[in-house]
Amino acid sequence: MSDKEIRLEEMMDELEGCVKGLENSEISLEESFHIYEKGVKLVKACNDRIDKVEKAVLKLEEDGSTTVFAEA
Repeated sequence: MSDKEIRLEEMMDELEGCVKGLENSEISLEESFHIYEKGVKLVKACNDRIDKVEKAVLKLEEDGSTTVFAEA
C-alpha cells in the first residue's frame, strides 16, 4: 500500500483480489503468505478508516442524537 490515501472502496477491491489470490491453488506457500500479509494490512486499514468515519458522524450529531452502528 502506498502512503497516499486511497478510497475505502479501492481497499476493499484490493482485499477481494487478495482473497482470489489465496484461492489459487497454483501459487507457492511463500506467495500465499505475502498475499495473506497484505490482506491483513488491508483489513486493518479498512477498519481504521471505518472507525474514523463513524467518529466523524457521531461528532456531526452532537446535537444530542446519536446513530447506533451495528458491530460486525
